[in-house]
This record gives sequence, structure tokens and C-alpha cells, in this order.
Amino acid sequence: MSEKANAPAGEAGARSDRLGGGSVDSVARCMHLDDVVAAWAEAQVTGLLPREVEVPTYGVQAWVELPAGDARKAAAVLVAAEMWRRYGDEEALLAWFRQAWRARPPLAEGRSRAELAARARSRPAHRLRATPGWPPIRIPGKPGRYLTVQGRAA
Repeated sequence: MSEKANAPAGEAGARSDRLGGGSVDSVARCMHLDDVVAAWAEAQVTGLLPREVEVPTYGVQAWVELPAGDARKAAAVLVAAEMWRRYGDEEALLAWFRQAWRARPPLAEGRSRAELAARARSRPAHRLRATPGWPPIRIPGKPGRYLTVQGRAA
């Protein structure tokens, strides 16, 4: 074998394992790393179960009852590992969704109508001031005029 074939993974010229009949190197050049990993996991599951088969969720009673050598058991482990890689802990993710979708009190709650009206009124325009060390400020509505630290510039 050549030097490149024996190079450690990740180094230039390193050859990778085969992915579903195509070289990982040729696929990885046009895919994001997450996509490469997901494609590998999918290829493994497809290799274990070439046809559409119901795969029980990892760790549930139906998974435990499968025989030790059943390909569905291994496929469920791969699917669970891929889900963990993508989304992390399922319970933590579900808790985050519950928190994100919980009802929140309205922003106006607890404020009087007068207070809300006062907040809705427009405020006076901001007075432009030049700051030393910063570039000149273009004066709105006056093309070609700038505000500088010394005063107005044309």
C-alpha cells in the first residue's frame, strides 16, 4: 500500500472506509461533517435492514424482547445513537419544548391604560453629536453634509 493509504484519518491523503459503495472522501468533500455522519448511520441501518421493517425504540419492552442477534436490535441502537448525537437527551429536549411553549402573561398585564399610552407616545428625536475618534456622521436629509467633532462639514 502507498503512504497515503496508510495515513492516519483526518490527514491529507488519508483514505477512509467505504460508505454504502462510495468513498467517504469523495462524499465528504461536498457534505458537512454532520451530514457525513448521518449518511453513515443511515447506510448502516439500511445494511442491517434492507427492507422496510418496524424497528422498536431502543430500551422499550419490545426492544428487550428481541433475540440478541436480531438486526432490528442493532438498528434501534444506531437510530438511538444518531438521535442522541443530533438532539441530545430526549427528556431534556422535551422539557425545553414544554418551557418554550408554555403560556406567558401578556406584556401589558399589570399596567394601567395611562402607563401604556405614555409608553406608546413618540419620543423626541435624538440629537446627533460627533464623538472624537469616530468618523463623521452623515446628516439625515442633507446629502453631502456631515457632522464632525469640530462642527459641520460640507
